[in-house]
Amino acid sequence: MTTRLTSTLTCALAALLLSACAREAPPAAAPTPAPQASPAPAVAEGAPRILAESTSGLHIQYRVYGSGEPLIVLIHGWSCDSNYWAAQVAELRKRYTVATVDLAGHGGSGANRTDWSMANFGDDVARVVNAMPEHPKVILVGHSMGGPVAVEAALRLKGRVAGIIGVDTLSDVGLPKPTASQSAALLVPFEQDFIGTTRAFVTNNFFTPTSDPVLIRRIADDMSSAPPEIAIAALKGLGAWNGVQRFAEVGAPIVLINSAQARTDAERLAKLSAGLKVVTMDGVGHFLMMEDPPRFNALLENEIQALVPRPAAGS
Repeated sequence: MTTRLTSTLTCALAALLLSACAREAPPAAAPTPAPQASPAPAVAEGAPRILAESTSGLHIQYRVYGSGEPLIVLIHGWSCDSNYWAAQVAELRKRYTVATVDLAGHGGSGANRTDWSMANFGDDVARVVNAMPEHPKVILVGHSMGGPVAVEAALRLKGRVAGIIGVDTLSDVGLPKPTASQSAALLVPFEQDFIGTTRAFVTNNFFTPTSDPVLIRRIADDMSSAPPEIAIAALKGLGAWNGVQRFAEVGAPIVLINSAQARTDAERLAKLSAGLKVVTMDGVGHFLMMEDPPRFNALLENEIQALVPRPAAGS
């Protein structure tokens, strides 16, 4: 189950409507030029940007860093937010354009939604990518629940996705699913005591004996403070996601950088998605990108390069 859980600068440009009184100008005088609208202010790197749904008005917050191609989109996991990628943004922004997304109900994004399915989370990501049409190719990087979300986003962005890089995720695709009664039983402790159950689950299942206790406490406290109604509904949405079917439909290369404790069966997954690649990182738990950023970042860069090689210097 581990891998399954796993401003606001909305540049509102107001048009300045000017009306002038009709007046006859002297014959020799040049016409007075019409006042020009002030240019839109530049959006500072890393400043929050907002996209609002046209129907519900729900807003998605995202941030953009750096420049270069391809566009790298970082998607957080269950009950987390975009801050979990801080150690990757610092490196990736040196070579690429990087976008971090707060999925609906997480971080700075809105929560006025009732359907917390992976498909709707995938819509969140696709909308952010579509708001950046100047980038023809994108790589979607999803941690934990962000893996299924990346797959869903890729299905909505066909033709632009150079690849999906999952981070400690998707290793259970193709395994037998729990029955409805088993799934309901698993959720009961979260429904009865969300904070205590989440804190204990994260602490006891997401780390290794050598993981930093300060990091463990920070993540456990953060995830247990998520809104229970959204977190539990997202777990149900994750359980209902049909990974086997979506793997067959995605049509983009998939690479998994998973911890050794995930015990990812590369052979089984390769039968579901041709060419799927698994990279194993040992000595870390579920939050490998936070537990050992230098080692993880090197692996991530290698896989980005394999999907979209950078031109050689001087070419």
